[in-house]
Amino acid sequence: MSRVGRLPIAIPEGVEVEGAERQVTVAGPKGTLTRALPRGIAIETGDGQVVVKRASDAREHRALHGLTRTLIANMVEGVSRGFSRTLELYGVGYRAIQAADKVTLQLGFSHPVEVQPPEGIRISLESFTPTLENQYLSSRITVEGIDKEQVGQFAAKIRAARKPEPYKGKGLRYLGERVRRKPGKTAKAAGTK
Repeated sequence: MSRVGRLPIAIPEGVEVEGAERQVTVAGPKGTLTRALPRGIAIETGDGQVVVKRASDAREHRALHGLTRTLIANMVEGVSRGFSRTLELYGVGYRAIQAADKVTLQLGFSHPVEVQPPEGIRISLESFTPTLENQYLSSRITVEGIDKEQVGQFAAKIRAARKPEPYKGKGLRYLGERVRRKPGKTAKAAGTK
């Protein structure tokens, strides 16, 4: 049996989990999420926890057992606490401006890049003035929502607008992401003398 799939999911106070025919609905203080269950996978609720069951030991059912358990656990966490992903904007002249619910990014292109969040996603912006320690950090963009998949996908879409380049590290990166730097032409020329 799957080591992940057989673990029960604790239901926090204020969260309701309902399993209808091939569908699970999780409602909590932050919202409601619904997901279709794969064929051969069922859930049982009781005693303040959810247990995911599979129909057989077929390879397909074994593969979906742990995945379904993790997806339902993410739904429970999302409606109770929510998820967030933070991006940092590095670069001289790079900046972000928030107007209503959309963010306009100046990323060194000839045009601004506008980012409009989908329904269920919120964006907040924190701007910085350059200091000696962080002279290139200009903004932090935080993406928040209750659906972990949607939050991660939208954060990746924002990052794709200008990925960090390897020479100076300019661009959008996740908070705590380490960008591997390459030496430039001058470092290469200095080493050959």
